[in-house]
Amino acid sequence: MSQEHEAQLSAAVTAVKNRKIKNVYFVACGGSMASLEPAQYIVDCELDIPSFVYSSNEFVHRTPKGLSKDSLVYLTSHSGTTPETTKAAELARSKGALTVGSSNVIDSPLWKALEFPIKYEWGEEAAPDISKTGLMYRFLYSFMNIVSPNEKYTRALDIIQNKMKRVLDANHEATLAAAKEFGSSHKREELIYTMASGGCYGEAYSFAICLLMEMQWVNSHAIHSGEYFHGPFEITDYDVPFMIIKGLDQTRPLDERAHAFCQKYSKKITVIDAATFDMDGICEDLRGYFAPWVVGHVLRQYAVELGEHRGHPLSVRRYMWKMEY
Repeated sequence: MSQEHEAQLSAAVTAVKNRKIKNVYFVACGGSMASLEPAQYIVDCELDIPSFVYSSNEFVHRTPKGLSKDSLVYLTSHSGTTPETTKAAELARSKGALTVGSSNVIDSPLWKALEFPIKYEWGEEAAPDISKTGLMYRFLYSFMNIVSPNEKYTRALDIIQNKMKRVLDANHEATLAAAKEFGSSHKREELIYTMASGGCYGEAYSFAICLLMEMQWVNSHAIHSGEYFHGPFEITDYDVPFMIIKGLDQTRPLDERAHAFCQKYSKKITVIDAATFDMDGICEDLRGYFAPWVVGHVLRQYAVELGEHRGHPLSVRRYMWKMEY
């Protein structure tokens, strides 16, 4: 980690030490919001401090009554120009909340709105510990270790800095052939549902609304595994494609149950099972928390291959960044 990243992260962590945090709000839009879902899941499982995920504009228009000087608000936007997220940061600061967040762009509107901004690196060459997820997790585990000290949080920080590159690289290589097969077999699908629960639900949501709908113009919907039997399972049929993500945390039985039913009636199921990942170097008691990071890395590869076979690069847009909206 560079001195720049270290200084920014250290400043945010030090600020937490000087506050009595009573609640946490994770705020962003789209894929950035989805990336915060695993963080909220971890806080919810580990601390007795309530935490919530908000879409930025809802946070602005339906400001939670609990937002105060005792709140920690973590916000993120890749470009730092997402106007809703910038407004959310400004609102949170006006209420006296501690605002921490990340962007790939220094001096962007969000960067200036945050009290403690952290720059993350992006792309294949970015080391995991200074990536968007890596820096968010580093801040998160440091925050939790202040609120409720636990040696496993120190182990988690070590994993981020010293183990994740090998884990991500190994699983990238191990799933490449399956990703290519997915791209080939699904290149003409007009609809693909995704399904997951727990810490991995955010990854299913991101794959549906960003990688499929936004970047591939493929109709999709993220179904929570626990909600599958409360309406969505009625659309299951032999020719309906599903992407089922099975995590390693407490909610895995929900994924198993949904998969068991779905495979009886659909012949187009793609399973991303974290139990098959190479997680060597990640402690058993932390694998459920790190699985979403690996799942997201693998799913990106699936999307890249789908775009390759469809002749539709992930960078192509119809409306985004091209007009007022």
